[in-house]
Amino acid sequence: MIDLAVRHGVVVDGTGAAEQRADVGIDGGRIVAVGEVPEAREEVDATGKVVTPGFIDIHSHSDFTLLVDPRAASAVHQGVTLEVVGNCGFGCFPLLNPELAPMAIYGHSDDVPLTWTSAAGYFERVEEARPAINVASLAPNGQIRLSVLGLAERPARPDELARMRYLLDEALEQGAFGYSTGLEYAAERGADEDELVSMCEVCGRRHGLYATHTRRRDEGADEAVAEALRTAERSGVRLQVSHLVPRNGIDSSRRCVELVEECAATGMDVAFDMHTRLYGTTFLLAAIPPWALEDPSRFEEILSDEAQRRRLRGYESILSAGGDWSRIVLLDNDVWPAYARRDVASIAAERGQDPFDTVYDLLLGAAAAPESLMVIIHAYSEAQQREAFGHPLCVPGSDATTMAPDGPLAGKVFHGAYTWAAWYLRFCVRDERVLSLPDAIHRLTGAPAARLRLSDRGVVRAGARADLAVFDPVALRDEGTTFDPSRLATGMDAVVVNGAVTLSGGRLTGARAGEVLRRPSG
Repeated sequence: MIDLAVRHGVVVDGTGAAEQRADVGIDGGRIVAVGEVPEAREEVDATGKVVTPGFIDIHSHSDFTLLVDPRAASAVHQGVTLEVVGNCGFGCFPLLNPELAPMAIYGHSDDVPLTWTSAAGYFERVEEARPAINVASLAPNGQIRLSVLGLAERPARPDELARMRYLLDEALEQGAFGYSTGLEYAAERGADEDELVSMCEVCGRRHGLYATHTRRRDEGADEAVAEALRTAERSGVRLQVSHLVPRNGIDSSRRCVELVEECAATGMDVAFDMHTRLYGTTFLLAAIPPWALEDPSRFEEILSDEAQRRRLRGYESILSAGGDWSRIVLLDNDVWPAYARRDVASIAAERGQDPFDTVYDLLLGAAAAPESLMVIIHAYSEAQQREAFGHPLCVPGSDATTMAPDGPLAGKVFHGAYTWAAWYLRFCVRDERVLSLPDAIHRLTGAPAARLRLSDRGVVRAGARADLAVFDPVALRDEGTTFDPSRLATGMDAVVVNGAVTLSGGRLTGARAGEVLRRPSG
């Protein structure tokens, strides 16, 4: 008798192959049979449902929220069983500059003290939390640079670069799957191409994956993608271009995709991902240059000084690029509730200010916790998404943190958290017919597993780890909206993580059988 049988379903196995009617047998956390399955101690009835591998989120920012609330409710209700954290240079190791480290951690709060320093310490802390889903991590360049250079906006000196290379190598040795950069953000803007090549050489020697949030995503986006491709070519590293589609129109999107295609055609190991919303999400604090953030005790003084404000205006940030502040919308917050859900241009007009002064005043009002102010950046069109998601080198990602509508994260917001995978299947398969169901499932499972070089996840076959999603593809729905995003997806019937039924009848069971995946160090 085996542990678990999933019966009477239609298996979509994650390889892109056609659907097949089959039972799935699980024992000891692994799939032991697909087809005829013996008697089991526990059964899941999948009649009228598809049975797929659990979804893999290749671009997540759940590094910290999985510690605050390890149930990962927003993810599990969409069939997600593995998240790759440490993206965009943000993450939870190495933590050698405790004063600045929270700047590069999405969802940071005092609920979980930062008591570790290394990748190994972080992985152990995640294991202690017993997450409901599996976790793999990249080594985030933002924390590496903060640990060595602080917020110095310049390339690393030789001694600093040697220290950074050591920290990256240590993280890879301890199980990180690769290395990520977020070159638009304050902590990393000073990194030049030679520095990135040197760091990527370390990653390449360990056969890790280099994921990059490129330097420019408005005007100049194609040159930023070209820099990423040159960096990969010079260092020999495998490349994943994060959320490739730029914010300045479909022509720019097509040029960026063409650059990736051209390099892939020469044999370079390169692919890209894209998130599933028409806007990006980040901190309002991203409008502030690194020099103004180096000493948090002077932050309020700098924002209050008119001469300093004139200096701040010279900084072209992720928010000000293009000069259209109507694209930047302040999200719900406790500091400025009257301005929530409004764009910066309209707030500035009401206050009789230019948008820069408005941003500085908003941050001044939140000076004790400026990271509490988050914004969305309206950026993309559905036409851009159709072309990106239809491309064979593209996989989707949440670009979000795990959330839950109750518990310690109740009231917290991160767009995409509750919707990304359900939206992807609705948009690409049902609404736009960009992909067939087997192809879309492959992009959510087998394709990201291959990017991570995980041979035993992302597929339904004997010997694979038992991570499964059971659902009706017509009934699965994203329920979150732009200003009411924290609504659980509906229609996911059952989720199995490492053989444990984590969702049953659309409800969490309380099982938390996720594992921290460590990449072999050889």
